[in-house]
Amino acid sequence: MDIAALIPAFGGLAWTIFFFVVALSVIVAIHEYGHYIVGRWSGIQADVFSIGFGPVIWSRMDKRGTRWQIAALPFGGYVKFAGDANAASGKDEAAMAKAEADPVRLRATMHGAPLWARAATVAAGPVFNFALSILVFAIVGYTNGVTRDPLTVGELRPMPTEVQELQVGDVILEINGVPVPSIEDPAYGDLMNSLPPTPIFDYTVERDGSRQVVQGPYLRPAMVSSVSPQSAALAAGLQSGDVIVAVDGEPVYAFGQLVVAVEGSDGRSLALSVWRDGDVIEKVLAPKRVDEPQPEGGFATQWRIGVASANAFEPATESPGVGAAITGGVAQTWRIISGSISGLGHMITGSISTCNLSGPIGIAQVSGTMASQGAQSFVWFIAVLSTAVGLLNLFPIPALDGGHLVFYAYEAVTGRPPSDGALRILMTAGLAMVLTLMVFALGNDLFCP
Repeated sequence: MDIAALIPAFGGLAWTIFFFVVALSVIVAIHEYGHYIVGRWSGIQADVFSIGFGPVIWSRMDKRGTRWQIAALPFGGYVKFAGDANAASGKDEAAMAKAEADPVRLRATMHGAPLWARAATVAAGPVFNFALSILVFAIVGYTNGVTRDPLTVGELRPMPTEVQELQVGDVILEINGVPVPSIEDPAYGDLMNSLPPTPIFDYTVERDGSRQVVQGPYLRPAMVSSVSPQSAALAAGLQSGDVIVAVDGEPVYAFGQLVVAVEGSDGRSLALSVWRDGDVIEKVLAPKRVDEPQPEGGFATQWRIGVASANAFEPATESPGVGAAITGGVAQTWRIISGSISGLGHMITGSISTCNLSGPIGIAQVSGTMASQGAQSFVWFIAVLSTAVGLLNLFPIPALDGGHLVFYAYEAVTGRPPSDGALRILMTAGLAMVLTLMVFALGNDLFCP
């Protein structure tokens, strides 16, 4: 079923909320299941496994004495272990006093279990979030494949050109007489970036065992492969497959020309002539300032409209193999983690805008946008968000998993846990910090451009 076709019919706001709840519920379920299953393996009894907070709308008790439930407010979840007073794993003094009389019962509580068991149980939530991300990225990479080397035509895309002599299966040997290097060779990227912006290229191809020269469109036209959430392009109604043929009346043949025009706009509105399904429509949009991570580290602020480029044809792909797919999933997850840490550091130092921090409204909007672009985009977004949730929970803030791990590290070094009074104060302070961060992010959603 085409998700994109359903959204306008049902109502954009309703679908945005629906997909936000779906994305968040999946991530929370994986996170909390990590806590639950590792706790169970470690000998800690789970009393409640809840998706959501507030009034319970469904529940059942399993044979191990754990109540599984879905609550009315689907904006989080928790596992309440034996001995816990609340979802934040505060100590239930009365329950622990009763458990101390029975060593077996005490061992099954969160606060009476060995240090290693408590630490493993707490760390498992973020670890399971990262594992979900790696799995999704690996599956998507394995399914989509990697670009075949040498560059080969896999599927021709509709283009606003009268000349298209390329055929599926053509192996691209030369472009305008320049040999095409291996895709793995850095010279490949240099060649793609140096192609002159002309409407028609001469392609030397290998076809049916013979070498011949054919004509086709510019390899990297100003074609939209995807539209970024919360972007000027999305607001203007640009879609995947659109080809921008003119900016302010000036013909555009290459995506690089579009980039130059946008970066040189200084934020003023641009008039775009857009080819879509054989017709040319007019769009007006104003680029937005965007802080972009750089390959060498740090960030650069540029004017952007929020579209990604595409080749004039879909390159042929081949399976990367299971090992390579998993390696790619790990690498993608690490890129998100390192990029998030770098971005947070740059926000703290004022190098980039704090508007890069999104709250629940912004995340909900992105959820709806990604769902409208197809199931794979939505699943990919869930994986990205899962990494972010796992990383956030590892921050050394009391009330988060990272805060608990800091307490356990203190216990490992000193041989005793922090006092109950100190824990109550620290947990209250940590909760205040988390709520402050949420309010700040919500303010960004409401007031940032």
